[in-house]
Amino acid sequence: MTHIDVFAHVLPPRFYEAMKNVEPSIPERYAFFNNPVLTNMELRRSHWDGVTKQVISHVNALPEDYVGPDEAARLCRQGNDELIEMLHANRDMFEAAVLMVPMNNIEEAVRIVREQVASDPDVVGVQVFTRALGKSIADEDFRPLFAALNEVGAPAWLHPVFDLRKPDNNLVFSWEYELSQAMLQMVQAGLFQELPDLKVIVHHAGGMAPFFAGRIDRIMTSDQAADMRKFYVDTAILGNPRALDLAVDFYGIDHVLLGTDAPLGILPAGATKEICAAINDMRVSEADCSAIYSGNYLRLIRKE
Repeated sequence: MTHIDVFAHVLPPRFYEAMKNVEPSIPERYAFFNNPVLTNMELRRSHWDGVTKQVISHVNALPEDYVGPDEAARLCRQGNDELIEMLHANRDMFEAAVLMVPMNNIEEAVRIVREQVASDPDVVGVQVFTRALGKSIADEDFRPLFAALNEVGAPAWLHPVFDLRKPDNNLVFSWEYELSQAMLQMVQAGLFQELPDLKVIVHHAGGMAPFFAGRIDRIMTSDQAADMRKFYVDTAILGNPRALDLAVDFYGIDHVLLGTDAPLGILPAGATKEICAAINDMRVSEADCSAIYSGNYLRLIRKE
């Protein structure tokens, strides 16, 4: 059975050096950046299961957090070019690339979508984060980016970041809350009403939404509750098949895709084995299991 991991990360070495030149404290601020499997592809290959092909995206070294619009655009282009080089050099291990875009230069972000995402068959979308430049990803300033993705039919990959206004951020619960909050804000901002063909893939099984389905259905309007179910979600919750069953119940089987967060989550190279075991233990049919492993992704990006 083909496995396609839709949420796996790399850290292109030359781009990383450029970012450290901009901000030398990055390795201390983000300890997980020091995982050598992010940068060393031979080491990564030594841990690869030989079955699961990865859709690769950058870890969250975001140029717009450190430099102005023009430099952010240049660094994003550099990082994206190197990401695609890594894909081409490891075609047996990598399936496709998800690009970064400069959120302080939306004109350039839109250009990347229309020129590169729309034309390169190895590029399947762009990664965005729950907050950017101190604002929710649902902020009106970012709407042109989503409109461009809607126009070309490419998904956004939604990854969490900490809300720096809060003093008690943590990796156990905070990122799942930030995902849930961003999804709520996107729905309340009318994003899916304005852009009905928009596709958004949410990391970590869609955060808290499946567990709080009753509250969603009773507190939100019927249209908003329906829009909450338009997100696609991955399986990157480090196991827990019953929680994945809840995700299927809420989003529908066709909106759940294999994702592992490799090589993060479980050292040294991620939780692919544990997450695949959880999928195999879900209360779904063999056909549905195959859809999670690859079929849903292939349909989503229109390659099947």
